[in-house]
Amino acid sequence: MNGHVDSNGRALVAVSIRPSSTAPAHDIEAWVDTGFNGELVLPQQQIDDLALHHSGTVKAILADGSEVALKTYECLIDWFGEERSLEVVANDGEQPLLGVGLLAGHDLHISYRSGEVRIE
Repeated sequence: MNGHVDSNGRALVAVSIRPSSTAPAHDIEAWVDTGFNGELVLPQQQIDDLALHHSGTVKAILADGSEVALKTYECLIDWFGEERSLEVVANDGEQPLLGVGLLAGHDLHISYRSGEVRIE
């Protein structure tokens, strides 16, 4: 899986998600966030636009140490050619975040010189 480093230094990769196996896939660009131990965070507006099914809540500790309860939603992701079921965390941000839960078992290569991002 390939991506790129943007002008702000963010490592970005495109992933394909869908609300169900019969729904059309939507490509999103997610920021690789190695400080996030979950799988995927999406802005609430994007979750609403994709009509993802609400599945519950999860407690999270933010970077400032505060604890919050965040809504979770179900989706399917195309991950290295296989359809994988995920519980997506909603937030009020503007950028989807791809966490280490999806990177486990893979290698992440980021070249700030060439601007290349690879997950193998």
